[in-house]
Amino acid sequence: MKERIIKWFFTVLAFASLVFLVGIIIVLFKEGMPIFKTVSVQEFLFGKSWYPTFVPAEFGILPLLLASLWVSMGAMLICVPLGVGSALYLNEIASPRQKSLLKPLVEILASIPSIVYGFFGMVILAPFLQDLLHLPIGLCAFTASLVLGIMATPTVCSIAEDALSYVPRAFKEASFAVGANRWQTLVKVTIPAAGSGISTAIILGMSRAIGETMTVLMVAGGAAAIPRSFFDPVRPMTAAIASEMGEAPMGGEHYHALFAIALILFLITFVFNIIAEIASRRYRIKLGLSG
Repeated sequence: MKERIIKWFFTVLAFASLVFLVGIIIVLFKEGMPIFKTVSVQEFLFGKSWYPTFVPAEFGILPLLLASLWVSMGAMLICVPLGVGSALYLNEIASPRQKSLLKPLVEILASIPSIVYGFFGMVILAPFLQDLLHLPIGLCAFTASLVLGIMATPTVCSIAEDALSYVPRAFKEASFAVGANRWQTLVKVTIPAAGSGISTAIILGMSRAIGETMTVLMVAGGAAAIPRSFFDPVRPMTAAIASEMGEAPMGGEHYHALFAIALILFLITFVFNIIAEIASRRYRIKLGLSG
């Protein structure tokens, strides 16, 4: 009886996650779809003006969408080399003592609240970059990309290091047996064998970057305009939702437009996570077949 109770308890917990996910999707569609009675999907996605409080209001989210993509791509240019490079160092070069010290530090970096990163970027990093690069304003897409890249690095590093650690030792020994050196083994054996796992780490890091709210709200600049360069102030989709939801009248067009943005953001991150899961399954199957 005790085992059955425990089994049903964990079954309920497992299906509760599914119920919550379905509930979120239903709410997003229910509250987001009414805006398309006012503006077409094409105008909403590719409109160049986001002025929800004007008369008449304009609900083009292209500036917000491009801002999210610019900031996320900039963050990936930072976190992928740092994250994957750190994972390779921890797995292949670091001594057991170094790894026992550095791996927990990476995990601690991943657990720091995003608002702490945002506060650091707004108070310290933005003024520093403004003086260093002679920018008109330090709160811009470049600063947001830099902070997001630092935030996403621990995620990429941790998952990539786990993938590298699961590469069978026999692969490396076989490479050394045919005369390959340590660098050749790393580049031609270890990294390709862990390729799907590393790809998963990168995709999940991108999901972390594109879905971040507080950091971009604090350091991106908040300008709902199409960015011309990385040094322009921008307003990503998450920042627009966080900053405007409190001002939008419930049930109004602005309110439904913000839910539509949330729906699009959900679909983007959902696709990224599906890709990551497919890559992860390919990686597990590959290791299973190899074993």
